[in-house]
Amino acid sequence: MSDDLTVLEAALDAFGTAPTLEEMPRRTLADKGIDGPTAAHVIEEVHTPFNLAYLTFTTGSSAFQNIVGVVHGEISGRCAVARTLFERLGSGPGARMLVSYPPLVNVFSAEALRQCGVEWSFLKRSSRDAFLVAACREKPSIILGESSFLRASLEQAGPLGLKDELPEGAVLLTAGTPLDEGLLPVAERFGYTVHDLYGCQEFGWLTLDGVPLRDDISLVASPRGPSYRELVVGGLPMGDSFIVSQSGHVCDRAGEIITYRRERTYPEYEVVVTHTTAKAAETVEKAARTILRIKGRVVKVAPDVVVGAPATRLKLIPGLPVGDAATHAGVEIVGPEKTRLFDVVVEAQANLQKTAKTDPAWIKRR
Repeated sequence: MSDDLTVLEAALDAFGTAPTLEEMPRRTLADKGIDGPTAAHVIEEVHTPFNLAYLTFTTGSSAFQNIVGVVHGEISGRCAVARTLFERLGSGPGARMLVSYPPLVNVFSAEALRQCGVEWSFLKRSSRDAFLVAACREKPSIILGESSFLRASLEQAGPLGLKDELPEGAVLLTAGTPLDEGLLPVAERFGYTVHDLYGCQEFGWLTLDGVPLRDDISLVASPRGPSYRELVVGGLPMGDSFIVSQSGHVCDRAGEIITYRRERTYPEYEVVVTHTTAKAAETVEKAARTILRIKGRVVKVAPDVVVGAPATRLKLIPGLPVGDAATHAGVEIVGPEKTRLFDVVVEAQANLQKTAKTDPAWIKRR
């Protein structure tokens, strides 16, 4: 081995700035707050870019599970939603929440729960028996989980003689799938209140008992028919349509969005950007492709898009001709309030463009 090579190798070991594998920063399941067992996943390490706050996956309740990226700019919004949620539940700092399905924490973001002062824990195993053991031992004030799982678990508690061991006055926060209304009479027998939490990994929690948790939510005409309204968050359609009724949600008569009567919107809306606050069309075009990939939404940019506009304007157009002429003509969502989520993603793209790729082994040249 030559002296020059030896000197270079020694200098690399002593002064090298690029990290080794052991020196790379790590975001663990514990860092993300989802370090609990599930029977539906395998733990896999991935290289996650710095421009994402974390990676997660859709729950798969209505389709194949897809990867979701959450940008740093979204975290403050998810924290605000969590504060609103726990205020409505009447739960303050120090509340203890038992989570039956760990990935649900990603919909909050662990940072949101930490800021709210909520302590959370998981089951030892992904099973009804493990749920009953955890609920009886830990006495949580809030139990978060899928409604049919909670119903079946509580129904099992009676025959096992565990009813008196369960916590008193707990709040059942159901999420992940449409509310199983059979849970309501079961919960009543235990003295529990039930709340229906609707949202998704892509955008966070959106409604509680049919009442919006964010101020950038819109309800627009749905291709599903005149009885339904499509839920749009921050200018981006959810792909879910709901009956909106003044008679109210079964868990709160003030909630008019009947989230347990969900229908998948078909054909789904496409989003066309006609005006953007971005200074260059290229920025919003790149963001549109990013949204398509990490949020599962089709976003297109109009050829004559207006850049540097005072507010974003998005036009929602059904992918196929359907319904009356007004519905097919599309719906316009005007910012800044109602397009906030879309604008956050565009801002993340703009910030990324200001930062050169830092890995010297990967240099892109035009």
